[in-house]
Amino acid sequence: MTATDLGNRRIVTIGAMLATAMQSLDSTIANVALPHMQGSMATTLDQITWVLTSYIVAAAILTAPSGWLAGRFGIRRVFLVSVAGFTIASVLCGLAESLPQMVLFRILQGACGAALAPLSQAALLDAYPREQHGSAMAIWGLGVTVAPILGPTLGGWLTDNYNWRWVFYINVPLGVLAYLLLASQLPRRHRPLERAFDWTGFVMLSVAVGAFQLMLDRGQQKDWFGSTEIVVEAVLAGLFFYFLVVHTATTRRQPFVDPALLRDRNFSAACVLIFVVGVVLFATLALLPPLMQDLLGYPVVLSGLLLAPRGLGSMLAMMIVGRIINRVDARLLVGVGFLVAGLAQWQMAGFSLAVGPRDILVSGIVQGIGVGLIWVPLTTLAFATLPPAARGEAAGLLSLIRNIGSSAGIAAVGALLSRNTQINHAQIGEHLTPFVQHQLPALLQNSPALLNAEVTRQATMIGYLNDFHLMMIASLLAAPLVLLLRRPAASGGGEAAMLAD
Repeated sequence: MTATDLGNRRIVTIGAMLATAMQSLDSTIANVALPHMQGSMATTLDQITWVLTSYIVAAAILTAPSGWLAGRFGIRRVFLVSVAGFTIASVLCGLAESLPQMVLFRILQGACGAALAPLSQAALLDAYPREQHGSAMAIWGLGVTVAPILGPTLGGWLTDNYNWRWVFYINVPLGVLAYLLLASQLPRRHRPLERAFDWTGFVMLSVAVGAFQLMLDRGQQKDWFGSTEIVVEAVLAGLFFYFLVVHTATTRRQPFVDPALLRDRNFSAACVLIFVVGVVLFATLALLPPLMQDLLGYPVVLSGLLLAPRGLGSMLAMMIVGRIINRVDARLLVGVGFLVAGLAQWQMAGFSLAVGPRDILVSGIVQGIGVGLIWVPLTTLAFATLPPAARGEAAGLLSLIRNIGSSAGIAAVGALLSRNTQINHAQIGEHLTPFVQHQLPALLQNSPALLNAEVTRQATMIGYLNDFHLMMIASLLAAPLVLLLRRPAASGGGEAAMLAD
């Protein structure tokens, strides 16, 4: 390897990292600015949530075809258009004066950002030789996992010290620098993909994914299946997913979702495991801020600072794994990672209303280490048995499944928290006998409103603990699934060969 090759690879790496971090950051940074946007645009709470929903749905629908687009027009061209489009859309979001404008620009932002994570992953896999894919995925994983953790902290700081528009303007320097770096070093050579675009399969997948994302995102505020809207979205998602499966199995043309990818044992197993990672990581990130701010009374800045070290744990684990992955069975690292993540959830399940910042900090770092141990070897194994030509499509599908897992996890823990809080409130109320009430402070005894508020507070805390227990079980149950993966072993020429298990 020449010094020029090494320098070019580093430039591609920095550009891809910036693009990935920019898109991942935007998935969470806007959340904290919603109340300020609501006041600025004079909208209701139900209306302002479309700022998040529109972005999520657009990104979900356009993630899947990113692989085909890269194969047809080349990674360089699609990557650069996506970075430029995302940056321009971010500026437009910051300039928006009304809710319709904001929703329209967020749809554009989500559509352009959909390809950034999978294409950055594919670009790094192409830039590095196979024996260094573990290190490449460690670098890529930092942007995907650390940026969403820092998003709420950065968003809160920008909103408090400037205004909500800066949560979008912050993307401009990142996007411009990423574009310049990638434009200077991404290879221009490209052999166009001859496969025709399967519009039927794309429409079926788009309707299924879009309806499912809408159901997950709006289910909590619409009382789930008590709402006609949620029922219609669930029926559409199930029906069009069924149509997609039938179409993929029966079409004589090349289907939109290549069955060869799902027949690959490592890739299909990695899809299942990355779904669990999406659930555990992002559901925890959704639970902890309201727990700290609403129940424990922590200010927004302190809540963000307590979440930030989680990213440091991931970073440390990924750096170590990137160095040892060629000397250690990657499946062992994934399994240990799920066990460590389960340990972190067990620590969180032991929280109480008297929990201190130190306990939150430690459990966050432990979970970050667990995710870091999982991410690098899992993404490396997912691509180990796939041909290079399939990397773009595989990366898009893997990103889509991770995003669906995160949406499903957030929706599930939110619904369970609400339901369990009501159940716990009723059960605690049943045990408030005159004797028990006599033991309470006089202030609570003499104020039914305060007594009810305290019962609600205790019931909500138990609801959080129930969610943490559930995610702990999910992490522990996922650990044995690493046995479905096959171990790559170096063969002649540094290529990875698969050992039969």
